[in-house]
Amino acid sequence: MTTFSTRLLFIFSLLFVILMPSLVKAQENLTGYWNPKVSLNYDVSSNYSHNFSVEKRSYFYRDSDLQLNVRQIDLNHFSNFKVLDNQSIGFGIKYRLKETFENSTENELRFTEQYNITLKRGSIRYGHRLRAQQRITKSSTVHRFRYRFALDFPLKGKELDIGEPYLMVSTESLLSVGKSLLPAFDQRLTSKLGWVLSTTTKLQLGMEYRTENYAQSTENKLFFLTELVLNL
Repeated sequence: MTTFSTRLLFIFSLLFVILMPSLVKAQENLTGYWNPKVSLNYDVSSNYSHNFSVEKRSYFYRDSDLQLNVRQIDLNHFSNFKVLDNQSIGFGIKYRLKETFENSTENELRFTEQYNITLKRGSIRYGHRLRAQQRITKSSTVHRFRYRFALDFPLKGKELDIGEPYLMVSTESLLSVGKSLLPAFDQRLTSKLGWVLSTTTKLQLGMEYRTENYAQSTENKLFFLTELVLNL
């Protein structure tokens, strides 16, 4: 990709981050969340790696009111197997704690199966990700299918060095189905700005906008994301 195209992409991504609050301000059914996360990546071998993470989701805007109340805590584990230089399969498990914070909700056990492929042209890396998930609660099991297209690139030069920033942008489509449930379609747009703090540490800040169940009764959700990524 040319330098001019890269700059256009960067400008578009910045506009997404800057304008998103204005785009959703007038939307009905808007809920805002703050989602901090800590991730630990561990390479068992050159082809096999683990990821452990803990994240908390809190409301900052709900029912036209500003607040800061915890909604849930997620405990995550993911195993990733590289099958080719740019392709991998993965398996994950999540346990979501919700009943402690909202009596009307249920805790959730979630399994994930994933296929991922990445391509690189110049300084830009492209990613295609397919996921199947089983979301299990006391009352139901929901099957969800997801496709995400993402790209990331350094904001200085062609290679990412310590102390330098990078940008990540993605869009993801989701379909949820289950027994006695109407199919639900979701769309997510995400933009993150990251910094390489050291050879083992990254910091990422960003926003995500979700339209959930848009074929029936649309819910709009805005996330402020913060993530600390540690690599062993």
